[in-house]
Amino acid sequence: MNKYLGIFILLNSLCFGQTSEKDLVKQTVENLFTGMKNADAEMIKSTFSEAPIMQSITKDGVLKNENIGDFITSISQLSKNDADERITFEAIHIDGNLASVFTPYEFYFKGKFSHCGANSFQLVKQNNIWKIQYLIDTRRKDCEK
Repeated sequence: MNKYLGIFILLNSLCFGQTSEKDLVKQTVENLFTGMKNADAEMIKSTFSEAPIMQSITKDGVLKNENIGDFITSISQLSKNDADERITFEAIHIDGNLASVFTPYEFYFKGKFSHCGANSFQLVKQNNIWKIQYLIDTRRKDCEK
């Protein structure tokens, strides 16, 4: 009986001790927003691939390209807790080395509500690490509060 109990404990620890791919993808996205909240340029930069694309789409349907370097510089010049983007993970889908994440959000600047919207992330797994390759968001003021 002890032999079976030992095997059960071993299998249980192997199954529950591992981090799922969804958790790893989620952690990359969470690290971006932790880096923003902490005004930590290195942490923000570490979440992106080498040549990421960042865009916003206006409510009129106009696509605006954003420069990642400018974004990182502007956030890193803020004080800690100035940029607080609160997200909810609505969907995470993975196929091999590609992941898609959708996160509605509310953005607070210096403790005051600024705007809301949704983020759509495309992540790629390179060298066993999930990185953000593409980020597009919406921004609006008409949010349910």
